[in-house]
Amino acid sequence: MSLLGKISQAKAKLLVDYPYFGTLASRLELVKNENISAFLSDGMRLEYNDEYLESLEISELEFALSNGAMHMVLSHQNRKNSRYGWLWQLATDYAINSMLVQNGLDMPYGVNYDTRFEGLYAEEIYEILRDEIKNEEFSDDESDETGFNEDNKRHNNRQNSSNSSDKKDENAPKMEVENIVDEELLSKINEKLIEDELTRGDLPLGLERFFDLIFSSKIDWREELRDAIDRFYKDDYRVLPPAKKLLYLGTYLPSLTSNRFKLTIAIDSSGSVDEQLLSSFMSEVNSIMLNISNYEIDIIVADAKVHSHDTFYEGDELLYTLKGGGGTDFRPVFEYIEQNLYDTSLLLYFTDLDGVFYKEEPLYEVVWISAKESDVPYGRVILLDQLNKT
Repeated sequence: MSLLGKISQAKAKLLVDYPYFGTLASRLELVKNENISAFLSDGMRLEYNDEYLESLEISELEFALSNGAMHMVLSHQNRKNSRYGWLWQLATDYAINSMLVQNGLDMPYGVNYDTRFEGLYAEEIYEILRDEIKNEEFSDDESDETGFNEDNKRHNNRQNSSNSSDKKDENAPKMEVENIVDEELLSKINEKLIEDELTRGDLPLGLERFFDLIFSSKIDWREELRDAIDRFYKDDYRVLPPAKKLLYLGTYLPSLTSNRFKLTIAIDSSGSVDEQLLSSFMSEVNSIMLNISNYEIDIIVADAKVHSHDTFYEGDELLYTLKGGGGTDFRPVFEYIEQNLYDTSLLLYFTDLDGVFYKEEPLYEVVWISAKESDVPYGRVILLDQLNKT
């Protein structure tokens, strides 16, 4: 397969495996450059050594394209400020590659990656790197406009990876950038991508290090809740048996069938529960159910143990009584569902996420409804807006 063919295949696969990275990478300009050893991004294009890219697997090409896409959307050049350009680019590269590894992309050889930088902002990494080379000759008097002196160049040239080309190689050909990225348009595209990923619950891990993501304001939690429920409630048209209304005229129309929609809701009744937010959440569930026929909802109230379980059907008002007030342990709820509600497909768990998690990921989907962001071992979190509880 030709290199261009491999790149096209990697882009297509990236769109499927990682839609956020893939969409951005599709806008990336690729430029061949034999004066570099691997690949680099200057925030506008991805320059590459064709022999290096040809040596990579498709999955490793996905990593390289994602790296270039992130440099592009983050406009790291504009955030350099008074920092040394080459060192700033090295720091941003470490941050981006750490995030890509965190999301499971296949890292090619020779890229800038160090486990000690996991979870750090580029600004933090920059300070660490600067302190580590502070004994080198690192002064404005001996550096060019990008922050280079001879010792710095030797240090940077040891990095055989995807550093953005802030440095200047006098022997390299000067290339005109014909298609400058429209940063305002790119910013809008990125914001829309993030909103879509938030809706699907597929936002790349660690992306919050690069953007000020105020999740509750990016998308209304009510819309997220509706989307989560809609995924599991589907009316289905089928031809057999046909609709009977017009059969006497010899007209066959598909009939509309609907299986009973089953939903399980667990309510954390520990002492830290926010009853006003709980009321808002349950009111929204009641509102959504008005548009759904033939449903069955199981409501479990628990703190460190299950206190009650009630089942509701179409037309019933979703009532509950908070019992408990102790600490939070999620395990009894999951054990109870496993023993008594084996046909559960979706669990909405209202909680502050401060408790002991069930160790095994269940076969059904779990959506944690919470007022605060926290890491969860499985499922996804819908953040309730504490500033707008009604």
